[in-house]
Amino acid sequence: MKLSTTLLPCALSLACIGTASAAPSGKPDARTEGGSQFCVFDPIGSGETHRAMQDYALAMLKKGHTVQLKTYVDERVAVEDFRTGQCDGVMATGLRTRPYVPFSAALDSVGASTIVRNGKIDLKASYEVVRQFVNVMSSPKATDFIVAGPYELAGIAPLGAVYPFVNDRNIDTLEKAAGKRVAAMDYDKAEAQLIQRVGAKPVAADISNFSTMFNNGLVDVIMAPAMVYKPLELYKGIGTKGGVARFPVVILTGQAIIRSAKFAKGFGQDSRDYFASQFDTAMAVVAKGDREIPEKLWIDSTPRDNERYALLMRQGRVLMAEKGFYDKKGLKLIKKIRCSIHPEASECTELTENW
Repeated sequence: MKLSTTLLPCALSLACIGTASAAPSGKPDARTEGGSQFCVFDPIGSGETHRAMQDYALAMLKKGHTVQLKTYVDERVAVEDFRTGQCDGVMATGLRTRPYVPFSAALDSVGASTIVRNGKIDLKASYEVVRQFVNVMSSPKATDFIVAGPYELAGIAPLGAVYPFVNDRNIDTLEKAAGKRVAAMDYDKAEAQLIQRVGAKPVAADISNFSTMFNNGLVDVIMAPAMVYKPLELYKGIGTKGGVARFPVVILTGQAIIRSAKFAKGFGQDSRDYFASQFDTAMAVVAKGDREIPEKLWIDSTPRDNERYALLMRQGRVLMAEKGFYDKKGLKLIKKIRCSIHPEASECTELTENW
């Protein structure tokens, strides 16, 4: 599973799912007959994600584990089939896998990985937060973190920073977002509440209309990783007046979740080790996605605003955790990682997220 060249230029991402249709392929991969069944979301059905997971299945086979793949073009259906037991494992975004292993899904909480240093976004350090979290989750000693009842985390893949795409460059501060229409995924209740907190209007979106709503002018703002800029033709929604705010709201991940009892002993650890080994090559794809957005489209915030946004995200993150949307223990670990990377941050002397 070479998560580098095959890592979902469109799949598994927050906005990419806007092009997916509703039906699963329903066909097991002929190369891995028998064994445990894995639901795989690929909006094309037999595209890059499917091929990446074929490589993954072959890597697992070399470890003595047989995995039978079932590819879906709708993430919602893939996760639902996993929920109802039709699949033994699933590969989907952390936003979707949160109900199963909340601790690891905390990584996909708003601003959890974002580091602002001296008023500037430190994207390299932000991704280092993700790397260190993945390494912790891959440790054989992480059982308390990666097992939740019958479910187990089987790996994490970075999918890139999620940026605000706007149809008007004048929406360059949170204050100017007040009253604007912002797409909110209907399954992520925390997102809608966070949008309301800044005075914007959340507009329910789903996997069938997320990107088209933006491209057709039905919403003013969407959140999406850079790698989907070209595949989803988001330049149509940006038009001549829009742009992309260079502020990572969240670093999105793909997370593999399994029912432990359905897999041979040791599978989960072998799987986590494999995903962790592919982190650097996955990041090469993420960096390529950032480069594909024309420089003229990027909108940079002032140092003061960057610091302010980081604080607002932290406050929103704490609020959502108190409401039960985000896992507190997961956020506590992520804060420890952030502060080990940027100990000078003001949050490191505060009690927030120290549940």
